[in-house]
Amino acid sequence: MSKIFEKLKVLADAAKYDASCASSGSKRFNQNKGLGNAEGMGICHSYTEDGRCVSLLKILFTNHCIYDCAYCVSRRSNDVRRAAFTVEEVVDLTINFYRRNYIEGLFLSSGIFKNPDYTMERLVRVAKQLRLNHNFHGYIHLKAIPGASPELLKEAGLYADRLSVNIELPSETSLQKVAPEKQYRDILGPMNYLKEEKEERSDHRPQRSKTQLFLPAGQSTQMIVGASPESDYQVLRLADSLYQRQKLKRVYYSGYIPIATDNRVPALKAPPLIRENRVYQADWLMRFYQFSVDEIVNEATPNLDLDIDPKLSYALRNRHLFPVDINQADYEMILRIPGVGVKSAQKIVSSRIYQKLNIDHLQRIGVVMKRARYFIKCPGLYNANSDISSKDLRSLILSGEQQNSLQLALFS
Repeated sequence: MSKIFEKLKVLADAAKYDASCASSGSKRFNQNKGLGNAEGMGICHSYTEDGRCVSLLKILFTNHCIYDCAYCVSRRSNDVRRAAFTVEEVVDLTINFYRRNYIEGLFLSSGIFKNPDYTMERLVRVAKQLRLNHNFHGYIHLKAIPGASPELLKEAGLYADRLSVNIELPSETSLQKVAPEKQYRDILGPMNYLKEEKEERSDHRPQRSKTQLFLPAGQSTQMIVGASPESDYQVLRLADSLYQRQKLKRVYYSGYIPIATDNRVPALKAPPLIRENRVYQADWLMRFYQFSVDEIVNEATPNLDLDIDPKLSYALRNRHLFPVDINQADYEMILRIPGVGVKSAQKIVSSRIYQKLNIDHLQRIGVVMKRARYFIKCPGLYNANSDISSKDLRSLILSGEQQNSLQLALFS
């Protein structure tokens, strides 16, 4: 047991660098009194609305790797402790952790040892044994190894809820510099295959009601931010393409964590966490707020403003569109108001059918008025901001937020 524990310490720590493990959307039903259930809200690294924390066992199968990617802690030239599980050890850990109520599912990635197919075959065997030998119906997320054969990817899609092929860097040029043993085609190939296989099975599912589920929670990927010189515009354009063409469920972003001195990567003192956060906010605007990439960043302004969130930046750059009449504007324009979320926008549109909304209504709906007040028109709100420059308005909003933060710190 102590040997397994030592492996777990090494391989759980190495797995923390993979951000693409949050998950949702699976509908794998529990049958015949099996273990676990990924149906309904699924499994994710978050707290549910009722406060319950759901978690995955997140480990690498091994941190041995034949590649020498400059950004990766498990690269072959890095002097770190190495370990490897067997298939049976991962299966036993998952079942025992589940029975002790430590986890509700498994996230399994791996360094690439020997070759992609050799590695992928072992990940598939873990999922297959859990499903068939232990009747496990909990969430399983496997890493799809770049360069793995279509046969193994197909089998993985039948037993896992989600697969992720990490694209890692936003351009092939940077990938060749930082990870010269990898090819973009080996990353995009599995993505395209899984998308096409899932679409084909979805088309035939109504005629074959007993068709086995295939990748019910879809695909995700990860991009590292700050390990290469690409702008936020390039990062978000690639993410948008992955959402549109490969039909990915999520693109995760990970601020580059400096792990060694290597002239192939920037000499950062700390991960660019603020930039990572802004990219996530921009991604959210693309997926839920109907923003296009060019509305958030473009060739003229290719990088996100680190001091303010992307929606506020958009509003300040497009003052001619504001203030928005909250009782007349369409849903798409209401979504663009800083301080208005998706649920608030939906409530505004549905509520104003019955009465004209004023500032008190908006506050009860949940609109963040300390931001929205500068960009809306409604009864009860005096708006005298049309003569204020965007620069001064930006300073006014930032100073107000800094004052609120200071008050919270003083009284907490």
